[in-house]
Amino acid sequence: MPLSVQDLAASYGGPVVLSGVTFDAEQGERIGVLGPNGGGKSTLFRVLLGELRPLRGSVRRPPRLGFVPQTERSRLDYPVSALDVALMGTLSRVPWWRPVGRAERRVALAALERVGLAALAGEQFGELSGGQRQRVLVARALVQDAPVLLLDEPFSGVDQTSAELLERLLDDLAGEGRAILVATHDLEQARRFNRVLCLNRRQIAFGPPAETLTRPVLEATYGGEIVTLPGEAALLPPHHH
Repeated sequence: MPLSVQDLAASYGGPVVLSGVTFDAEQGERIGVLGPNGGGKSTLFRVLLGELRPLRGSVRRPPRLGFVPQTERSRLDYPVSALDVALMGTLSRVPWWRPVGRAERRVALAALERVGLAALAGEQFGELSGGQRQRVLVARALVQDAPVLLLDEPFSGVDQTSAELLERLLDDLAGEGRAILVATHDLEQARRFNRVLCLNRRQIAFGPPAETLTRPVLEATYGGEIVTLPGEAALLPPHHH
């Protein structure tokens, strides 16, 4: 099993910010991670990536995890090309003293090809659209060749074309046996995943969408932020989409 978490709790040196998290991710599985801002999604990812030591509990994980941060949190003022950003994915595999060679460039170009951006390899990363930047960050994660991919709200601020391409790509990657965790606010998208993990400073629920995305679970996850439209399932307010 690529990833297994048991009774995880985490803090940043003060009060506990996340507790009681127990789940596993199988090969080829897409898991939606739902929760309000400040609910613990980013904290969970930081623990999984080894950036934050758990307060208690255990994490069994592969040596390499691919991570796709939110594109708006990526520094845009460096004069780097899309290819340069994709090449950063080789840093986890290539010894620091060895210059990046032709083989690494081939892998990075293939990853850009896979996200539909090979033609823009030489373009400045900061001048690409939000959706294109997000896809470059996915290419960087692909270059890491990790069995588990973590994506932090990859669809926020992304145009329709990039969103559809990203969703197809995630399906393909799961089909190749990668486990994929996607932090998202999009309930409709979460319903299409294999399983859903709901967090609000603690684990609220984990399981298949049909069993997990119920009104009581969503209320416990999002508190008073839930609104209901006549004849519709529970929906989140517009600022979460």
